[in-house]
Parts: sequence; structure tokens; C-alpha cells
Amino acid sequence: MTPVLGKRFPAFSTMALWIVSSLIMSFLIMPIVVIIPLSFNSAPYFTYPMPGLSLRWYAEIFGESSASVMWQRGIQNSFIIGISSTVVATVLGTLAALGLSQSNWRLKNMVFAVLVSPLVVPAIVSGLGFFYVFAKLKLVGTFWGLILAHAALGAPFVVITVSATLKGFNQTLLRAAEVHGASPARAFWEVTLPLISPGVISGTIFAFVWSWDEIVVTLFLATPPQHTVPIRMWSGVRESFNPTITAVATLLIVMAIVLMLLVDQLNRRSLRFKNASL
Repeated sequence: MTPVLGKRFPAFSTMALWIVSSLIMSFLIMPIVVIIPLSFNSAPYFTYPMPGLSLRWYAEIFGESSASVMWQRGIQNSFIIGISSTVVATVLGTLAALGLSQSNWRLKNMVFAVLVSPLVVPAIVSGLGFFYVFAKLKLVGTFWGLILAHAALGAPFVVITVSATLKGFNQTLLRAAEVHGASPARAFWEVTLPLISPGVISGTIFAFVWSWDEIVVTLFLATPPQHTVPIRMWSGVRESFNPTITAVATLLIVMAIVLMLLVDQLNRRSLRFKNASL
């Protein structure tokens, strides 16, 4: 009945699609959105309606109390590990994608599957593996161990996004640069990298967001001095349900929204480049 109505009344089909899509989006987003007002709750408990508004929970994050110092240290650790591992993952992932795109090796699809396999392997399996290997290398409880682990698990995001960008890359541009006397390194910096930069930056953002949000592998490898924001939040929920967690969660939601908007703009730019090359 609905397909028949859709053919006879296109406006009805469009309206039904918008209604169903809105209901599904509301169902998915509501558990996240409900946290944001609670971060401004003046009462030290979770309830609706709220008795008043206050910024006290944000002050708990950036204050000078012992609890505030722990949150600030967690934020600092997250930035150190996230930025460092993202740089390593971006370099390695970009090089791997470039090598696979220019290779005619018959097993390159298998190599690609191995490179992106951390995305489908359960995090607890990865955590156990990293713990076993890094324990022998004495990297457990160090920032270097966390950076290397996060880089290894974040690189697949870069490999996927850069590989997708390279599928529409015109190889004749490199041959033209070579004809004009450009070295391979100069051709990469002045021709290849500017054209694939949307994919590289998108992969970088995904790798950073994943590193910031990762908790399972970090639990295996980190000691209290290396605890990140997700571990602080998990400990807070397990030990005492402090409303400060809602303020931290709100800041993370805002950061994720900003980064996803940036990715969307980069995808639009990449599409414009691809259309222009056609």
C-alpha cells in the first residue's frame, strides 16, 4: 500500500521518510542529548525537572581541589597520548595506503585486510595481546606503550580514508611532475599530498577521536599516572556517581560534534576536487 501511495503521491512518500528518519534519529540521539542539561544541574543528583542551574560541575573540573587535579591530569594525558599516537598513526597509515595503491602485488588485498583488522578484533583481545608483548618490552605503565598501542589501533582509520581518496587520484599528474624534473619526494609534497589531504585529515581526526575515547586497551597498559579521561569517568561511575561526569561528557560531546563537522567539510572539499578532476 505504501509504495503505491508513494508513486501516486510523492509528497506523502517524502513526508513519511522524514517522519521515520526523525523518529530513528531522536531514538539514537536522545540518550546523549539528555546528559547536556544535567551538567548544569544545581543539585548533586540526577533528576528531572532540575531544581536550578549552576556551573558548579564545570568548576569541579577546572578548580584546584584534589578531584579537579585528577580530572585535569586525565585531560592532559588524553591530549598527550591522543596527539602523539595520531601523528604516528597518520604517518604510518598514509605511507601504507600509498604503498598499497601503487602496488600490483597480488596479495595486496590480504595485506590491506590485515592492516584494518584491528577494527574488527575485540578490544579486550587487543588489550591482552599488547599487554603480553609490552610486558616483555617493559612498556606497560609508560606513555610510550600507550602511544604505540593507540597508534597501531588508530592507523586503520587513516589507511581506509586515504585509500578511498587515492581511488580517484589521477596518476598522470605524477608522471607530469616527473617529466618536468620533480623528484619523487617533491612530487609527493607538491602534488600527491595536497590532493589527498582531505582523506589524510579525516583519518587523522578519526584516529584522534578513537584514541581519546579508548578505554579497554588503556586499562591493560596504564597505571594511575597515565590514566586518561575515559578511565577517570569509568572510575567515577564505578565508585561514586559524581555529577562532574556529566560536565566532562558534555565537553566530549561538543568536541566530537566540532570534529565531525570538520570531517563533513573535508568530505565536501574532497568531492569538489574529485568533480573538478573529472
